[in-house]
Amino acid sequence: MHDHARRGIGFYLLAAFFVLFVVFLYGPMFGVVILSFQGPDGGLTFPMNGFSFRWFANLFEEQMVGDFKSAFLRSFGLAIIVMLLTVIFSLAAGLAFRRPFRGASIVFYLTVASLIVPSILITLGIGLMFDQLGIESNWYSSGLGAHLTWTLPFGLLIMFAVFNRFDPAYEEAARDLGASSWQVLRHVLLPIIGPSLVGVGLFGFTLSFDEFARTLMAAGVNNTLPLEIFGMTTNATTPVLYALGTVTTGVSFLIIGLSLAIISVVQRRRLRHGSDAGRGMV
Repeated sequence: MHDHARRGIGFYLLAAFFVLFVVFLYGPMFGVVILSFQGPDGGLTFPMNGFSFRWFANLFEEQMVGDFKSAFLRSFGLAIIVMLLTVIFSLAAGLAFRRPFRGASIVFYLTVASLIVPSILITLGIGLMFDQLGIESNWYSSGLGAHLTWTLPFGLLIMFAVFNRFDPAYEEAARDLGASSWQVLRHVLLPIIGPSLVGVGLFGFTLSFDEFARTLMAAGVNNTLPLEIFGMTTNATTPVLYALGTVTTGVSFLIIGLSLAIISVVQRRRLRHGSDAGRGMV
């Protein structure tokens, strides 16, 4: 009875901690979403003064300070490029590290070292390097490189975990049946690790889309969305900033939903092909 009571107390303490964690994590986001629907005469704080979509429409109008639309499109395009490059290079690096080669340890530690170095030093170094080379810093050059120093190490670590659990017998069986290396990659390897590649891409997109520190000194004169929001926090006097936060949150959830849908389609196709192959053997 006493042990049962102690387990009960522990359970309720953990439950209370989890509730506090959820409130701390999502409470501010819900507050921003609610305040983005303020009435035309509403302010930046509670209580709400009416209800309207005025501030969402204001996002696409000319702003006295800041350029939300251009910054949003710039960040979205950069995140898409970073996502594609992260998937491609992470897959290539994961395949390369499956077999030992000279200097593999040095390459690995150099790759993940950027996770240890403070982000502000990374972006400062990239900005100084472009300045010394006489190349203009911009979001699609120096900014892209700064973001890849953040996303590629995570993508590589994920691919290491994937290939450590991958059974090479599938590839050997395909080669025994006469498949070329390209056919093995396309018809055997990619369908199996496809959901993991989608996860790597999602990781790369989200890390890039809201990255601030590694963009600060490397994006040039054209701000990305996080930089634009940071500049607006000291000047915004209307809930248009909250409307922007609601839109970007919605875009993030949309990307997550699309990624989960793609993973579901890939898994269903893999299961269908597997069942078709099994019937063919019978």
